[in-house]
Amino acid sequence: MFGCLVAGRLLQTNLQQIDETHAIFELPSAGSINHICVFLLGTGARRLLPTCGRLFERLISVPFPDGYGATVHFYWPGKGFQLLGMLSNEKPSAIFRLRGTYSAQTTNTHAVFSGAASDASSSDVTAFLGLSIEPLTQVMQEVSNLPSAVAKAANNPAADATLMAERIVKHLFNYVSSFVGGNPTALSPDFLIPMGVIAKWYENFMSKVRNTGIGFLEREE
Repeated sequence: MFGCLVAGRLLQTNLQQIDETHAIFELPSAGSINHICVFLLGTGARRLLPTCGRLFERLISVPFPDGYGATVHFYWPGKGFQLLGMLSNEKPSAIFRLRGTYSAQTTNTHAVFSGAASDASSSDVTAFLGLSIEPLTQVMQEVSNLPSAVAKAANNPAADATLMAERIVKHLFNYVSSFVGGNPTALSPDFLIPMGVIAKWYENFMSKVRNTGIGFLEREE
């Protein structure tokens, strides 16, 4: 019913069910995770559609029962649990930023996940993503208590993505400006930028993201 995607890795569908309403994803090498996306999968009824003489199979996504949704939780070995946000039929996917937003919490749901998570060795830094199917009223109540830093990312992903795009473009602009003596006004509309410069910026930028995360973009503001 659920899929999980860590930035820079393959899609995970290896959900481990704990009971009728709780399940977890294992997240190996968790120290390198910056962002994670969770979503409803199309693993329900199948429909065959005739197109151009062939039959194509379309997967129909499985909705939550009426009045239900899921809370999303993150577990770090030795640190405990954190509530990230929620999924529902109206919000079938969500992206969460993990690095720099960790805040250990304790809820009744976390007690259910503890049995499965406690088997992991902190030495391999395998974290867990937990999903708990609950009534929507309970889901909304839990999410409303999120710390402001996490709630902002969970409740307004569009604004977060816009801010991130602005920071990346600003980083590129500053990098290119360094080739004209750091004077941005020298970059007229007719100024030609060699593709090698852009390629070098991209190589350096991605290396920084892989090694240190995206914190450097915030520090440059």
